[in-house]
Amino acid sequence: MSAGSAGASGATGGSGGASRAEASDEELVAMVLDGDREAFAGIVRRHQGKVFRLGLGFFKDPDDAADFVQDVMIKAYRHLASFKGRSRFSTWLYRVAWNAAAQAKRRKPRYEPLETDPEDASRYSAEELVLRSEAAAALRAAMAELPERYAACVDLYFYHELSFAEIGEVTGFPVNTIKSHVFRAKKQLRTALEGPEERR
Repeated sequence: MSAGSAGASGATGGSGGASRAEASDEELVAMVLDGDREAFAGIVRRHQGKVFRLGLGFFKDPDDAADFVQDVMIKAYRHLASFKGRSRFSTWLYRVAWNAAAQAKRRKPRYEPLETDPEDASRYSAEELVLRSEAAAALRAAMAELPERYAACVDLYFYHELSFAEIGEVTGFPVNTIKSHVFRAKKQLRTALEGPEERR
């Protein structure tokens, strides 16, 4: 079963579609493990966007990131029984994704966070998009100067909204180290984004 086939089948979920749409991640997992394979389509729809963004951070190419989403969702489906509910399902899925990226690159991958969500573009006017583009360029330059660990922790904390403990579960970094990375990254970003007059 692939993530793509799961998405297609989920679109025609029949009478169970509404209940699956309203179910929590944990409830969807239980449905899948009880034999409702179409319930996995709900998991794919909810999380494929952020997994895709994570893939772009690792691979920098949309096609590679799309393949990455497929790979992660297949791995998640095959190992779904290993999710015990001790953390949020999204945290468990991010861990699967992080490990898949490391395995794909056969080394600790270089992670470069994205500055904006590509799905957000339709929300803004042309003028707003220009201003956001200029701000994004400045932020991208600042983020490029961050050490890799700082960048990964900042992106997981601010964009993916993971807690320090959850980032620790995903990356394997100690919680106190993560807190330090986020604090130092925020300080470096603030300094980098200030104008020369503001730093005087």
